[in-house]
Amino acid sequence: MRFLLVVLFIVLAVDLPAQEEVVTPPPPSATIDSTYKLAPGDRVFINVFNQPDLSGEFTLDGDGRFSMPLIGTVEARELTPLDLEALLVGRFKPDYLVNPRIFVQVANYRPYYLIGEVASKGAFPYQPGLTYLEAIANAGGFTYRAKTEFVYVIRGEDPEQDEIKLSIDEKVQPGDIIRIAERLF
Repeated sequence: MRFLLVVLFIVLAVDLPAQEEVVTPPPPSATIDSTYKLAPGDRVFINVFNQPDLSGEFTLDGDGRFSMPLIGTVEARELTPLDLEALLVGRFKPDYLVNPRIFVQVANYRPYYLIGEVASKGAFPYQPGLTYLEAIANAGGFTYRAKTEFVYVIRGEDPEQDEIKLSIDEKVQPGDIIRIAERLF
C-alpha cells in the first residue's frame, strides 16, 4: 500500500506543469508601420522581458514624454517604436539591467478629427489602414450639402498647418484634421 502511494505521488508530481510568470501580451495591431513617429497623445505598450514591474502602457504627454520606473522621464516624440526600444535598452543597460530585452508597440494612436459637412464632428480613434471615406462613414456619413469627391486635410505633424486637398480614397494619418467642404448647390 505504501509503495502504491509513493508511485501515485511521483506520477502526480511529474504531470503537474510548473507555474510560470504570465506577461501580458501586447494589444493586437492591424499593421505595423516601422516609419510611424510617436507624438503627444499616443499610448505605447512597453514589455521589458522578465520585468513585469517595468512593463506596461504609457501615454505620451503634451511634450511627447512619459515616465518609467527607475529611469524617469523618457523623450519619445518623433521616435519610431524601434528607436524607442533602442533608447530604453541604452537607459536600462548600464545601471539597472544586464541584458535588457524590450518590445515597444503602439497601443493607441492619437485620434483624427472631423469637421465640416459630416454628420458627427469631433475626435475619432485612429485605426491603421483607414481611408478618409471610411473615417467619414464612422462619423455617420456626409451631410446633404457635402462635397463628396475629396477632403481637405491638415496633417497633425505639419508645423506649418497647411491644408491639402486629398482624394477620399487616401489613407488617414493619426492626428489628421479632416475638413469636409460644402458644395455651392
